[in-house]
Parts: sequence; structure tokens; C-alpha cells
Amino acid sequence: MSSIGQYAARTRRLLACTLVAGLVVGGAQAADVRTIEPGVLLAGSDQVYPPYDYVENGETKGLDADVMALVAPKLGLEVRFVDTRFANLIAGLQANRFDIIASALYVTPARAQVVDYIPYAKTGGSLMVRSDDSFAPKEPEDLCGKRVGNLKGAAWVPELQKTSDAHCASNPIGVQEYATSAEAAQALLSRGVDVVFDDAGVSQAAVAASGNRLKITSEKILFPVVIGLGIKKGNEQLLDAVKAQMDALIASGEYGALLKKYNLQMPTAEEFQNALSGKE
Repeated sequence: MSSIGQYAARTRRLLACTLVAGLVVGGAQAADVRTIEPGVLLAGSDQVYPPYDYVENGETKGLDADVMALVAPKLGLEVRFVDTRFANLIAGLQANRFDIIASALYVTPARAQVVDYIPYAKTGGSLMVRSDDSFAPKEPEDLCGKRVGNLKGAAWVPELQKTSDAHCASNPIGVQEYATSAEAAQALLSRGVDVVFDDAGVSQAAVAASGNRLKITSEKILFPVVIGLGIKKGNEQLLDAVKAQMDALIASGEYGALLKKYNLQMPTAEEFQNALSGKE
């Protein structure tokens, strides 16, 4: 065999050994990721929250389903969603009903006391009214004396209360919470509330679903927030494994393409730290 042939043969053997070693390491890494059900990543998700989480033809769809579809296979895991109302997600995580929260969970200091976050997008709120209404609020300060529908447990509820206390005096904002965003939108259509404050992406989906009987009147994102995957405090192994895969997806550009699909952006490290601390 010529020297060139011998070199080529050695190269092929080296590549083959490297591939096998990589598979062994990757397999060991996947096997080391312990979950509640072996081989399965149970994800808590409020599946009535389009475009983030919803069910179509019996299948979970939306941003969170797309994120999990990218991450879980790289950990050697199958994803199974556990449909859970938003207000019960953290309690479900603490009770080991699922391994991870993948449900557009806003990052707040209070929640960060009981869950570890992996940031994966940033969004914010919008104000939505009936299309036939002359009331067209632009800012939270415009809501004094109004009945405002919200998703139960949403991060902006205390922010609205702060706005009411600071600006509304004897004409406070009347906050009304609903189990789902769809119920809040229905309450608006049936005149049970005057306005709905909800996530910007969710509000856009609600307008479309209503056949344009609803409209968004705010002109900018209100109370900008970071959203993160939530993992139970103390589960460092899963936290590190998911974070490593997210970092790789971001570095490759694959994750940026996914965010673009939903008109979202990745928060900066500073924005994430500000969200954790409650700093404006």
C-alpha cells in the first residue's frame, strides 16, 4: 500500500474510533440524565395559551413544543407534556408531577426562590379591548376605574396593583383573574371586563381567533419580561444538561431561527439578571 493509501486508512480508522467514542460519551450523558419517568422528559405546560402552548389535532403545538423538540432528543429523552393550568405549574413541579416547566413562564424574583430558570425568550404585555369600544388605553395608567381581565397567576398582576396604588387613588384598577387567557378574552367579548391585559403574542392570537372582534390598543410592549424554562431547585443535573443543549442551539443559530418564527428575541444576560432581581 502506498504511503498515501496508508495515511488514508489510518485517517478512516481514527475517524471511526472518534465517532464510536462520541456515541459512547453521548449515550452516557443521556443515560445520566435522571427524570421522573426513565427515558421521558415530563414537561408541565398550560396548553390553552397560543401561540406558546396549545393542542391541535391531539398534538401539543407552539413555541414550547418546538423548544422541547429541539432539546429533548439531544438528551436522549422523549417529551411528554402534562397539561396544567398556569397557576398550578410551580406547585406541580415541586410535587414532582413533571421535570420541567415549558409554558412561557415569566422570570420573577418570587418564582426564582423555588425554581431555577433557563432563559429562552423575552416578551411583554398588550392591552386589548372590543373593536366596537371607543376606550383605547395605551398605558397601564389609563386603566384606573376599569375592570381588567388577566390570566390567573400572571406576573403583571402585581404590577397592575402597583400602578393602581400609585396613580388611581379612589378610582382603582379592578383586576379580575381567569384560569385561561381564552376565558379572559371571552369575558371581554361578553362585556364582563372592559379590557384584557395579556402577553403580546397571546393577544395577537386572540384578535385573530375572535375574527377581529377584539383589537390591541397599546402601542408598545408593556412590562417587558424574560421567559424561562423552569426546573426544580436542587435538580442541578437536569438544569446543567438542558442549559448545555440550549447554549449549543443558540451558538449554532438554530435557536435564533426558531425565535424569529414567533417574532421573539433572546434576552441578554443583563436582562435575565435584572428579571431575577426585580430590577427595572
